[in-house]
Amino acid sequence: MTEEQPVLALDVGGTKLAAGVVTPDGTIQSFCQIETAVDEGPAAVVKRLLELGELATAEAGLPVGAMGKEQSGASGSPFAAVGVGCGGPLDPETGVIQGPPGLPGWDDVPLGQLVAQRFRQPVFVENDATAAALGEYRWGGWGVRNLVYLTVSTGFGGGVVADGKLFRGAARQGGELGHVVVDWQGRQCGCGARGCAEAYVSGTSIARRAAEAAAGSDSTLAGLSITARDVAEQARAGDPIARAVWDETTAMLGRMVAVLINVCEPELVVLGGGVTRAGAQLLDPVREAALRQAMPPAARACDVVLSRHGDAVGVLGAAAIAHERLGEA
Repeated sequence: MTEEQPVLALDVGGTKLAAGVVTPDGTIQSFCQIETAVDEGPAAVVKRLLELGELATAEAGLPVGAMGKEQSGASGSPFAAVGVGCGGPLDPETGVIQGPPGLPGWDDVPLGQLVAQRFRQPVFVENDATAAALGEYRWGGWGVRNLVYLTVSTGFGGGVVADGKLFRGAARQGGELGHVVVDWQGRQCGCGARGCAEAYVSGTSIARRAAEAAAGSDSTLAGLSITARDVAEQARAGDPIARAVWDETTAMLGRMVAVLINVCEPELVVLGGGVTRAGAQLLDPVREAALRQAMPPAARACDVVLSRHGDAVGVLGAAAIAHERLGEA
């Protein structure tokens, strides 16, 4: 096992599973993605994740047959380690997943152990959004020392890099940014609290709020199996209900970003995740609201941008964690 070898990176999301092989300079040698099918339960999802890891290894031109053998880091191993990003809460030391709201039924799932049993290499598990923050810092090309990353996807979360170091905190969760309260009398969140940012800006909540608002109306959304993408598309087309839901979403996200700018004083807030496929339709109002509401010195020092990595940001984050932890070993 050497730090010069690539790592296998696995990303577990509420909607998608992804895997890739990533070199120490952030080059993605392979990338594969499939549906999570979370309703099938943890065992089935983990099996699919491991198979996806094998596929990514093969597509990178690495010897899949070398995996699973008792090599303990022998030179024949195709990669140095496995990085895993997953929604939290989780224990990054043991690799146990502890009931994330976006992964129902994932209570005390020993994901790190299961991955290690299959690939026979060191496995490093981290909150997916925390990991993505490190990936953006290392390989985003931003040239900053202070960065906040927010993933706007099936769920909503984030991570912080302060003065070039990933913030993990006393509980080593990296901060539950998705559960910062933006409306203390607001909507019920999956975590049990009310008014969390996740209850307004995640893809799941966007779709749910739109379905509630469109029920019984003449909206183009009525009768659809609504997704956040549908809401964005119909808002662009002028549907008033879709537009109202989208405007509330960007206003809440802008407020959330302003809070983080005031608290963390980053040079950059990077937005990633599936909902950011809406591009400027999301970024422009969020940036305007955030920089307007943040305290002027902090706002002048900061910008709000979209990730350049698209669907691969989770894989890059998991890889960044693996490379970092290898360097610490």
